[in-house]
Order: sequence, then structure tokens, then C-alpha cells
Amino acid sequence: MEVYTKFAKSVPDLSRKLKQAGIIEEPDEYVKKIFFTAGFMSFGLSLVIFLFLPTPSTLLITPILFPFLVMYFLKYVDVKIEQIKRKVDQEIIFAGRFLIIELDSGVPLHTAFENIEKNYEIVGAYFGDIMNKVYLGTSLEDAINDTLLNAPSSNLRKVFWQVLNSIKTGAQAGSALNLIVDQIVREQQIAVKEYGKKLNPIAMFYMMVSIILPSIGTTMLVILATFIGLNITMPFFILLAGINAFMQFMFLSLIKSSRPPITA
Repeated sequence: MEVYTKFAKSVPDLSRKLKQAGIIEEPDEYVKKIFFTAGFMSFGLSLVIFLFLPTPSTLLITPILFPFLVMYFLKYVDVKIEQIKRKVDQEIIFAGRFLIIELDSGVPLHTAFENIEKNYEIVGAYFGDIMNKVYLGTSLEDAINDTLLNAPSSNLRKVFWQVLNSIKTGAQAGSALNLIVDQIVREQQIAVKEYGKKLNPIAMFYMMVSIILPSIGTTMLVILATFIGLNITMPFFILLAGINAFMQFMFLSLIKSSRPPITA
């Protein structure tokens, strides 16, 4: 356990990232789990490859794959945070405007938080978390501050910061929240325009690497193998198809992950 604890401490902000990702585990327990999972998967993958290419050197894939899988699972926390952030950013404008209307209508702050929890699935979970802490005896300021620190979205943190400042100063939060929501809208509109500019080169690169190059390359390889008498087996083509499928999956994931949230 001491090894996992030391490794967990070497990963910056792992504890906070796990909370932001919604993973309810201690850092050392999470590290222990990914070590076992990475070991099992690396051995399993090397065994599958050994069935197609039965050579002793194939078993060396296990120690090579293991560190990469460990880093992948550590990176999964960041990916999970980004996924939650995107979902939060898709709702934050609507939830922010809802909060402004509630406060301008004279609805008490805790009631407004409860109403947001009922009406917005993603963003509402954070407002509901605040109210749960309040019901357990935490002050509203401390509850907002605690949830704010573990919120994955900077836009959501801006909203909480403004509400927190309004509580401390006794000022009306409506006008300041209006400015924040308008700023978020402008930022998302800029992100959409930038995404449109990036999409064309990404799509062209995808066509070249994942479609044109594999098809022409495979054809040329078969022709070349015929002339030089190279024996190409079916497992080799299966391996090429697997690599191509992986590359296409990576490109599609890249396009999907770079897509900005829809602006209200």
C-alpha cells in the first residue's frame, strides 16, 4: 500500500481531480485499482497477440504496455473531468438565467438552489450538493465554497463566486450574474467559430491518414509482396485492420472532444 500511496502523491492534485470527476475513491485506492487493471489488460492483450503471432518476443508486450495503460487510466480522470465540464457548460447558461429570474422575483436563495436542482440534471447536482451540506449543518457560505473548489467547470465557479460575494457583501446578485452569463455566451460563440476553422483541416487529415493511405498502402503492399515473393498472412491483415480502426476511433474522438458546447 505504501507504493500506491507514494505514487498517488506523485500525481499532482489527484485527490481534487477524483472529486471533480465524481470518482468516490481515495487516491491510493484508485492507483491500486488502475495498477491491477493495467496489469491484467496488458497481459490479456499480449496473450491475444501471441495467439496470432506465436513468438516468444510477443510476451514482452506485457511490460511495455503496462506503463502506457497506467498513464492512460490516470489520464482517464482528466478525460472524465472534461466530459463533465462540457455537460455543465451546456447547461450553465440556462441555469444561470434561471437563477437570475428566481432571485429577481424575490425567491430566497436556498429555494432558488433547490429549484435549479429539480430542473437541471447536471448543474443541479452541484446546487443540490450545496443544499445537502446546509441541511447537515454547514453554513451556506462554507457549503458554496466547498462545492466551488471541486467544481470542474470554470464557468460554474464564476457563478458560485458571484453568489458567494453577494452573500458576503449583501449586494444583489442579479445584475452581476447577468454580466457573467453574457460573458459565457460570448466565449462559447467564439469557441464555435474557432471549432469551424479547425474542423476542415482535421477532416482532411482524417481522410488522408484513415482512409486514403490505408487503402492505397494495402494495395501497394499486396502488389509488392507478389513481385518479391513475400508471404503475407491473414493475421497481418487483421492487425492492419485493427490499427486502422483504432486510428479512426482516435480521430472521431478528437473531433467529438474538440466540439464546443452549444450556445444558448
